[in-house]
Amino acid sequence: MASPSLTSLSSVLNQQHCINLPRRCSILTLRFFSSNPCHFSPAISAARIVCSRRSFGRSSASAFSHRFSRSFSQSQCQPPVSIGGKLSEIPALHHFMPKASAAVTDAAVSDPQLDGRIYHETYGCQMNVNDMEIVLSIMKKAGYSEIVEAPESAEIIFINTCAIRDNAEQKVWQRLNYFWFLKRQWKKNVAIGRSQSLHPPKVVVLGCMAERLKDKILDADKMVDVVCGPDAYRDLPRLLEEVDSGQKGINTLLSLEETYADINPVRIAKNSISAFVSIMRGCNNMCSFCIVPFTRGRERSRPVESVVREVGELWKEGVKEVTLLGQNVNSYNDTSGVEEVESGTNWKYSDGFNSIAKVKNVGLRFADLLDRLAVEYPEMRFRYTSPHPKDFPDDLLYVMRNRNNICKSIHLPAQSGSSSVLERMRRGYTGEAYLELVKKIRDIIPEIGISSDFICGFCGETEEDHQDTLNLVKTVGYDMAYMFAYSMREKTHAHRNYADDVPENVKQRRLTELIETFRDSTGQCYDSKIGSVQLVLVEGPNRRAPDIELIGKSDRGHRVSFTNTPIPDRDNNDVKRSPKVGDFVEVNVLKSTRASLHGEAVAITKLSSFYSDMHEEQRLACVSTA
Repeated sequence: MASPSLTSLSSVLNQQHCINLPRRCSILTLRFFSSNPCHFSPAISAARIVCSRRSFGRSSASAFSHRFSRSFSQSQCQPPVSIGGKLSEIPALHHFMPKASAAVTDAAVSDPQLDGRIYHETYGCQMNVNDMEIVLSIMKKAGYSEIVEAPESAEIIFINTCAIRDNAEQKVWQRLNYFWFLKRQWKKNVAIGRSQSLHPPKVVVLGCMAERLKDKILDADKMVDVVCGPDAYRDLPRLLEEVDSGQKGINTLLSLEETYADINPVRIAKNSISAFVSIMRGCNNMCSFCIVPFTRGRERSRPVESVVREVGELWKEGVKEVTLLGQNVNSYNDTSGVEEVESGTNWKYSDGFNSIAKVKNVGLRFADLLDRLAVEYPEMRFRYTSPHPKDFPDDLLYVMRNRNNICKSIHLPAQSGSSSVLERMRRGYTGEAYLELVKKIRDIIPEIGISSDFICGFCGETEEDHQDTLNLVKTVGYDMAYMFAYSMREKTHAHRNYADDVPENVKQRRLTELIETFRDSTGQCYDSKIGSVQLVLVEGPNRRAPDIELIGKSDRGHRVSFTNTPIPDRDNNDVKRSPKVGDFVEVNVLKSTRASLHGEAVAITKLSSFYSDMHEEQRLACVSTA
């Protein structure tokens, strides 16, 4: 039977709180995480303690706290310290419990700086954009609510980073050099009018690069003040407080549970008709070229109800299109609200696909979530990215076919057309299995648009392997593709086991050939839409002709422009008016540039009305030919 003190500890550890201790230990804070327990002391499992006393001088207190904090977070699973055959006499948490203040705060800081203006930049994927919105929400709750458009006017600079390719990291280093200049030359910059910040800015590195290069970043000649990984954003206010005490703040601990499901993101694009919603985090696939599992941790999914609630709030704000996000979005698996979960052996993959990561239990899958959202918000469009080809069971494909507001567009990353390269990449399928999946998808959803990712010059890739990839592109006929030369990442399986043996000039030549092949095939996808009527969600003026044209996306994700003239509004007795941002417009496609479409606007309509009318026309056509 657990002792009373351990029972109290358990109740505290299950909450995201900071405990305010009496004044004589007022600088001591305890921050709890839901990651694996640390065996520093049995009574403080899963707790990270940063301690300094007012009796210390400022510099020694800062140094002690920084050394203790950093060494603890970097060795959180070290065995207990033994002195003379016994555990060292370190005060346990229950020694402080009777004296703990009843006041509990969510922000983990006692006195946030209310005047800290924030500037932010984001690099990388849509997931990083959504992460920045989560960060802004956390900071707003902590009292940092003002966002500025220029780094020269900010007291806090956030840079959200990407570690997928070396090129992305180099861009971040360039920006950090400039931010360092703003901080180092602050007085001079203010004197000549270059900077308007109230004090030298605190520079904060977030995201995947923070996790991957934390030591290098912190040691970069005082360039950065705070390094915070993707699972530790709740800790940002406290980390910024540590900087005020002369320390550097670091928390790159990965979590098995953090999804930020309870946080309502602060949308960066104000009055936008589209938004991103993160539904899961992490990745279990362990592809040999990919750093993501090491920077974002294992997969965990948000509860369905929290996703539905967030989408509902967006609908009230006027959002018409939501993109569901995840590193492996279609492996979504919510076991939180299921009374009897199935065994992981019942998890269904795409035919001919497998995974080295095994599923323990099966809850509500991605098809269940998509179907729920489509039914509850019939006038809202839904897209998703980025999926893995292994997680397209038939149930998901039929949901996409049957729900008109789920866009008929699938991102299907191939990475290579060569089965031998795919095996070295640990992708879990062959080139032949991938083509069979494409065929099945198009059989079930004939109007589907398919996009993809490709890597040129992966370890050991031969000219024959490269030709297999070119042949795959020609065979599939993609609407869009992201194509890159291979960039080896440290910590990955490829880095540990393979040689990066394809010369850079060969990688670039193959990339050029791949892009040319893609352009030849993708033009046919756009040309085939000439003469069709597309439902276009208006996003704004066409930048090439902002005074006379509007532009938006079709169901398949094609960019469609049209002349802005008054047209009938079908849901308002055909009264004519000019389309506006957020309207669904029927557009008759007249021409293709092989990268976009242009047409004539026919009418303003509702999403459900358009498909209802289309299905009725198809029914009548069938009757007339019978």
